[in-house]
Amino acid sequence: MRAALLRRPAPLDESPLRIEEVETPEPGPGELLLRVRACGVCRTDLQLTVGDLPAKRLPIVPGHQAVGVVEAVGAGVEGWQRGERAGVAWLGFACGSCRFCAQGRENLCERARFTGWDRDGGYAEYLTVDARFALRIPDGFGDVEAAPLLCGGVIGYRSLRIAGATPGCRLGLFGFGASATLAIQVAVHWGCRVFVWTRSPAERERALRLGAEWAGGYDDQAPEPLDAAVTFAPVGSVVIEALRRLDRGATVAINAIHLDRIPEFNYDWLWLERSIRSVANFTRQDAQEFLDLAAAIPIRTEFDLFQLDEANEALRALDAGRVHGAAVLAIPGR
Repeated sequence: MRAALLRRPAPLDESPLRIEEVETPEPGPGELLLRVRACGVCRTDLQLTVGDLPAKRLPIVPGHQAVGVVEAVGAGVEGWQRGERAGVAWLGFACGSCRFCAQGRENLCERARFTGWDRDGGYAEYLTVDARFALRIPDGFGDVEAAPLLCGGVIGYRSLRIAGATPGCRLGLFGFGASATLAIQVAVHWGCRVFVWTRSPAERERALRLGAEWAGGYDDQAPEPLDAAVTFAPVGSVVIEALRRLDRGATVAINAIHLDRIPEFNYDWLWLERSIRSVANFTRQDAQEFLDLAAAIPIRTEFDLFQLDEANEALRALDAGRVHGAAVLAIPGR
């Protein structure tokens, strides 16, 4: 099979991903083999590829927003059949027995394994997945349309919950890329009043089109104090921009696996029981709740389409801010 393989992190201008012919994997006990049809391109993939996020093993096939069809079923698998469509997301394994899993917080499992980081991901024609962590894709979404839901959508949904977004609240979204364009649709559906901060005039227009009450730049004053906020830009200074716009008792949730740094800030912006919380991964319950909600709203995904051979170009477009919504690799069969 063909796969985009990362053998060593490198700057994007060196095209770190190499399209290679590798052996098609076989599903082990408890696993599914999927024929991949589409895979979303995430900023986490970018950070792994250039080395901002340390690799757990090399070589590795990145990609954790894969949609495909079950080609083979490993021994002991129940509930899946050949020919069914399945999704593969970031959380690839949790032990089910540690103190975090026992509390329903498998996203914090100390033995967790992640797709495209610990195990090969979806920048390939085939991949294997632990059948317990494969996701049912709602019928209303095509393969390419569904791919962005599996990371930006699910983690954006969890971020809204961690931030405490509720109907009627004044919600701030800071940065407006792939995840935020999905989160805003959930927030508007919930009846939140949404305010968006982003450097890009085009993203401000998109935010208003998707239901934001106001959109401006990071230097613009907040129309009102915020009851909740989520930061999507992977920049520590943006966290402080969100924090200083919070009302008393409000929370800013950080939707990022990696930040450059959080700069020194005035304690008065944190006082009065304001809080900063990180958002780490997600649970299978988060994923199923979000996918069901996405179908009910229904959520519209926006994306730029690339071919598997263009994986490096997709990462460069994402890094340069040239992607409208999400970037998705289409992976046709041979």
